[in-house]
Amino acid sequence: MNHKRLIKISRFLSYHLRHAPEKLELELEAGGWVSVVKFLKASHTHKFPITLTELEEVVKTNDKQRFSFDETRTKIRANQGHSVNIDLQLIPLTPPEILYHGTHQKVVNKILKEGLKKMSRHHVHLSKDRETPLKVGSRRGKPIIFQVNAQQMSEDGFVFYCSDNGVWLVDFVAPKYLK
Repeated sequence: MNHKRLIKISRFLSYHLRHAPEKLELELEAGGWVSVVKFLKASHTHKFPITLTELEEVVKTNDKQRFSFDETRTKIRANQGHSVNIDLQLIPLTPPEILYHGTHQKVVNKILKEGLKKMSRHHVHLSKDRETPLKVGSRRGKPIIFQVNAQQMSEDGFVFYCSDNGVWLVDFVAPKYLK
């Protein structure tokens, strides 16, 4: 399948499943789910037709595993990163001792002063590995990777979640937990 086409579909999915489902006249169900049939019909109606095969390929091959099907494969959702108000029905989990967050050099001083904020998203995104945050930080310049003392945060009462694709989520990371 054409790589450029898959990227376009992935961006279309990200935008509409994370930020603007109403632009396709869709409403996200609890957990962020939407019917695959409704989504495909809406994409066609709004002049961006997607086939079921293409949709399955994007879910299967997306490098960050941003999307998933439910167990019946009749619903699809973005795993995290929403700016729309939605309960993803995530279960609190005990995080690993250390997690990582990638950013760019221009915001380091602000983060060291104010901590990591979720901004317009539901959560701050953290990773178990250093490679993912390195990619994230590289998008806007010289990458900086923060080490987060997740174990101490958890012991101090912060609630962590892990999305279907392995991204760790928390509401806020105070400066004292960053290195």
